[in-house]
Amino acid sequence: MTRMEPATPMDPGVGVTVVGLDAAGAPPHPALAPVLATAGLVVGAARHLAAVPVPAGADTVTLGPLAPALHCLADAVAARVPAVVLASGDPGLFGIVRRLRAAGLPLRVVPAVSSVAAAFARAGLPWDGAAVVTAHGRDLRPALNACRALPLVAVLTAPGAGAAELGAGLIGWPRRLLVAEHLGTDAERIHDVTPVQAATGTWADPHVVLSRTDAEPAVLADAASPQASADAVPDPVTAGGMRVDNQPAAAPAGGWALPEIRYAHRDSMITKSEVRALVVARLRPRLGRLVWDVGAGSGSVGIECALLGAAVLAVEQDPEAGATIRANATAHAVTVRLVTGRAPEALAGLPEPDAVFVGGGGADVLAAVVGRRPERVVLTLAALDRVAPAVGLLRAAGYTVEGSQLSAARLADLPGGSIRLAATNPVVVLTGERQCPT
Repeated sequence: MTRMEPATPMDPGVGVTVVGLDAAGAPPHPALAPVLATAGLVVGAARHLAAVPVPAGADTVTLGPLAPALHCLADAVAARVPAVVLASGDPGLFGIVRRLRAAGLPLRVVPAVSSVAAAFARAGLPWDGAAVVTAHGRDLRPALNACRALPLVAVLTAPGAGAAELGAGLIGWPRRLLVAEHLGTDAERIHDVTPVQAATGTWADPHVVLSRTDAEPAVLADAASPQASADAVPDPVTAGGMRVDNQPAAAPAGGWALPEIRYAHRDSMITKSEVRALVVARLRPRLGRLVWDVGAGSGSVGIECALLGAAVLAVEQDPEAGATIRANATAHAVTVRLVTGRAPEALAGLPEPDAVFVGGGGADVLAAVVGRRPERVVLTLAALDRVAPAVGLLRAAGYTVEGSQLSAARLADLPGGSIRLAATNPVVVLTGERQCPT
């Protein structure tokens, strides 16, 4: 085996050196000065260029649109002119490193303490199990839904997608938000607030938001249903096998489409495992998405969506069924927000879903659901006379509809050691998909 020698960490003759400036307020990396001294090109935001001793003979590019900087960096690399890019904190964490690599530039990276690490340090919190997501230059909803689903999330924010917007979206979820403004500067401020306080506050940019909860109940009771379990949440490292980068969640260790015996239920009122497997697949749950489970019953569909990383809101009119949902969510160590009430009235004012499972209710419930325009609607029907009206309603609302009848026969033992097949009730599964603009 050939022994690999360590690379010289700050060799200015190799491509582009990306240097992070410490979000915690520490001095720049000690090797930055000699690298800058030989640099022919220095790229960075105005505040970064003002914070370091740029040599008089070096060209500078102040970051705004990235394309001009990429062009200048490519020219510098071609001419073997040493180039330095200044960035905040750890530039490999939702930072400029990804864009520079995509442009094919050879890089060396010297990270500093990231704003996320600094925020957790200010709060005195461990963060080895935290999810880190970004709302900077992106739709806020995936980051917001990660905060709804997980007990500890750090959010990189942007103007219009910050603490106020996150707080407004988390009203109804018992969260505390730590808002860290201007980390590492004389203007640094740390605020520990409720979602309501965050929603009504005014926050200085840049800021980082930590969403957290202490001893969170497995089911979050709606105001109409105040009773909730006091069980603590699981370790977020292992809960549902989530990844933390806005990508789809990994499969949960215990699987999904679990046998009915894994759930408490009343009078066999539960979506059977064979049907549940298809329903969950059609809902496409993952971290960053919000799933409604309407007519939740035992909660099995919503719970399995939560196991796959989605934020879940269960709507159930029967208080006894609500208690069952709480018990099942606790047993499977997932978080579900429960709204006790009769649909469609109970759907008013709920946050916008990405996907909805309709496990109960009539045409008025389905009409209310499609009126909210989720990307996907999945429903199960045992009565054939309800299939055509449901298909018509979905198509009239602009959904492409697929349908399947599932009829399973399970092995059952007979006296004397023989085996027979026992049929389960056939069920029609309808999936409506709305084409969303790209």
